[in-house]
Amino acid sequence: MIKIRPFHFLLISVLILGACSSSGSKEQKAKQKIIDNSKKDSLSLIFHPANNDKKLDEYFKEIHRKRNYNGNVLIAKKGKIIYEGTFGWADYLHRDSLKIDSKFQLASVSKPMTATAVLMLMEQGKLKLSQTVDEFYPEFPYKGITVEMLLSHRSGLNNYVYFTDGIWKEKYKGMTNKDVIRLYAEHKPAPYFPPNRQFHYNNSNFMLLAAIVEKVTGQDFDIYMQEHIFKPSGMKNTAIYTTAKYEKIPVDVVGHDRIWRRSVRQDFLDGVTGDKGVYSTVEDLFLFDRALRDGRLLKQQTLDSAYTPHSKLQSNYFGYGLGWRMYIDSARKEQVIYHTGWWHGFRHIYLRDMKRDITIVILSNLVNGSINQIDDVYKILGMPVVRRGVGANAGSDDE
Repeated sequence: MIKIRPFHFLLISVLILGACSSSGSKEQKAKQKIIDNSKKDSLSLIFHPANNDKKLDEYFKEIHRKRNYNGNVLIAKKGKIIYEGTFGWADYLHRDSLKIDSKFQLASVSKPMTATAVLMLMEQGKLKLSQTVDEFYPEFPYKGITVEMLLSHRSGLNNYVYFTDGIWKEKYKGMTNKDVIRLYAEHKPAPYFPPNRQFHYNNSNFMLLAAIVEKVTGQDFDIYMQEHIFKPSGMKNTAIYTTAKYEKIPVDVVGHDRIWRRSVRQDFLDGVTGDKGVYSTVEDLFLFDRALRDGRLLKQQTLDSAYTPHSKLQSNYFGYGLGWRMYIDSARKEQVIYHTGWWHGFRHIYLRDMKRDITIVILSNLVNGSINQIDDVYKILGMPVVRRGVGANAGSDDE
């Protein structure tokens, strides 16, 4: 029998109490951090319409009147909202007006969130950017396509949106990401290019990334995103909805294609997530921006890599990093990180000027070209015009 001297017993007791105290302290700090972030998020969203920037208000009222812009807008500077607006209908058929907390299908604006989840798992050591798709899904027929190539659109794959159209017979039954992988394995459609040859924007890349998140975490993608991205960012009005789980997507905002008479019905492609499928509000997208800037989701080193072009700049100013588009003017030290979206009656701009700390969120549920050119917004805010074809200050993309 081992005898424990009184001094040793006292020492062991102190160590145990210290460990318990340390553990309790960590839990308390974590809880306090959540409370502090929640307070910070609530304060960030405090805004009264009477304080709207007058020039921005005039501009959006004008494009609503003259260009038939329909949607919601939020613009913030240095973490403070300077403009919010709602314009038109959530659903023209029922004449339901939009509200500031109306949830829009984000289309490709979902991609930066998918990328954030993948990079978070990378930071945790649960996956490597150098791993290939077939390491996660052995049935996937194409070799040498890495996670990094998917994030930067350099996989060379063809777009599942097109090749599945003639294969999937039940047009209004949701197709899942795993269904798409199975169809790739069965039909082996020819890739556009060999892996890593060049940049080619493609929804298949982010569909596969969402499937990899599911494989690595053992959770459905929508649940993982809710727990690890949306909730920590304070995004209380954000969720992933898929026609593979919902017969009718539970939101009020309907997408309309060019003219009000043509609302867009969701179909089998709305079952796939990762490349799209996030439903959110202008305010929640502002909170996502703040969570990234505050380092709540990813380390700065990881963000720097995500915000670095992984292919040659297009038109000298435009690149794609890891889940983000970007406008870069090195001479003027300009860096604008953004993503656009276009899907089934929705079209959006989500833009973050890193130099001036400006956030622009423009969501629209009427695809009519009304936000194809918003040069005046950039000029009012004193930032570069992010649109292609405007010389040194250029840029904007379809998705």
